[in-house]
Amino acid sequence: MLDTARLTNLLPPKMRSQVDSYFEALSVFAEIRDPKVLAALGPSGVRGLLLHRGKQSAPTKIPAHHDAYFDWTYPADHPEMAELYRRAKQGQWDADSLPWHIDVDPLDPEVPLLPSWFIDADTLAAQIGTKFSPREQQEFRYSVCSWMLSQFLHGEQGALFAAAQVTEAVQFFDGKLYGATQVMDEGRHIEAFHRYLDQKLGRLYQVNDNLFVIIDSLMSDGRWDMKFLGMQIMVEGLALGAFSVLYRVTREPLLRKLLQMVIQDEARHVHYGVLALREHINRELSERERQEREDWAFEVALLMRNRFMAYEVYEEWFEGLISREQWRKFITEARGMQLFRQVMFERLVPNLREIGLLTARIRPHYEKVGLMQFYDGASADQLTAEQMLRDLDAPLGV
Repeated sequence: MLDTARLTNLLPPKMRSQVDSYFEALSVFAEIRDPKVLAALGPSGVRGLLLHRGKQSAPTKIPAHHDAYFDWTYPADHPEMAELYRRAKQGQWDADSLPWHIDVDPLDPEVPLLPSWFIDADTLAAQIGTKFSPREQQEFRYSVCSWMLSQFLHGEQGALFAAAQVTEAVQFFDGKLYGATQVMDEGRHIEAFHRYLDQKLGRLYQVNDNLFVIIDSLMSDGRWDMKFLGMQIMVEGLALGAFSVLYRVTREPLLRKLLQMVIQDEARHVHYGVLALREHINRELSERERQEREDWAFEVALLMRNRFMAYEVYEEWFEGLISREQWRKFITEARGMQLFRQVMFERLVPNLREIGLLTARIRPHYEKVGLMQFYDGASADQLTAEQMLRDLDAPLGV
């Protein structure tokens, strides 16, 4: 992060926040080492981080560039994907079957969306020189939970379109059959998350700029394996960790049931990505191409980590009262957000190892940002459904 304090302290609070956001965006570009990665993420970064295209009222049009791969012989060419397709067919569920009759009061302290330890607004209130009432604490956590679920919803829309592109572009016919089930899964997830936000919480936040950058980059990239890497490994892998944390901390029963069903689907999606990319990356790419993907995955991992800075909540509650720098420190150190990052990268890092994108060349960069601690974990293809369910019921280390 660039040191902008001396440049911005004399500015009015609103202008100071805007300048800080520009410097933060520039710091993302400055940290990208590989010019090919910069070329891949740069245009999307300008559209998302500087122009805030995801926060404009008009629908976003992203040009797609990829080849649709037809095979008129319909081969049975990937037994593991065929088995995943069989499991996906059996695992389909109807969003209407969720217990929508449950009354959700987001401010009920007896059935909290988030526990009190997850994110403590009194830490910020003390900096402002005030104190939040118990009701205001509940309202703040309601905002944070609504923001999280809104980003889940926006991510699912990106996953829907990416899954449709991947189904066209993937070169395994068994993969195309499985991909069709994922398109259906993502549509169902959008339906369920939007219905919960609209009918139960009555609130929807705009897409986070970092998430927009990743979706924009994936949708416009013409390489099928980059779509797999970005969506199936990075976005879906991190989402799987985020969903599992929220499932384990919330006491709201409808939300828990919704997340439980989505998590089962997401586990298959990440498994699909590992199967598709493991052989491709290790056998079919040149060393230069593999290194480019390795660098790209690292940069996107950092973007995804920064995705949870929740500036949209800051702008609603604290802009003009504290600086973005103070907010970043608070949100980074909040116990709930630390837990989010831990569990997300517990899922992501082993999958990158399994597909060959955590070589000795890149490991020092992961070590520097504290992510190598997750290196020895189980990858998606090594986790059974029974293990996933046990993980969901295990106590959190908080």
